[in-house]
Amino acid sequence: MHSIIKTRLKYAAAIIAVIVVGLLSRRIAFIPQYVGDALWALMIYLIARFIFVKAHIKPIAIYSLVFCFAIEFSQLYQAPWINQIRQTLPGRLILGQGFLWTDLLAYCAGVSLGLLVDKKK
Repeated sequence: MHSIIKTRLKYAAAIIAVIVVGLLSRRIAFIPQYVGDALWALMIYLIARFIFVKAHIKPIAIYSLVFCFAIEFSQLYQAPWINQIRQTLPGRLILGQGFLWTDLLAYCAGVSLGLLVDKKK
């Protein structure tokens, strides 16, 4: 049981670090936007690993990608109520604002990074 707590603490620290770096990436002009998108996907993967610490990593990677893709495709839906949510900071950070095919590639890169780091442990 102690090892699960220790593992979760490591994931929690990684999640916080990725959030900080991701937010900073949006403030520094010379960092391409796709870096922040990849970090967002990495954060989703790490959150899933934090919750399902004993699960196999490949299904977690697939579920994380499906979640990220679902959020991106949801941006094609432009109803007034959800656009109001998207205009808030949390809504913008979680739901995004506009669909971009390139974001899907960034999500693949972010989840792949998480998968690679997990495999090396």
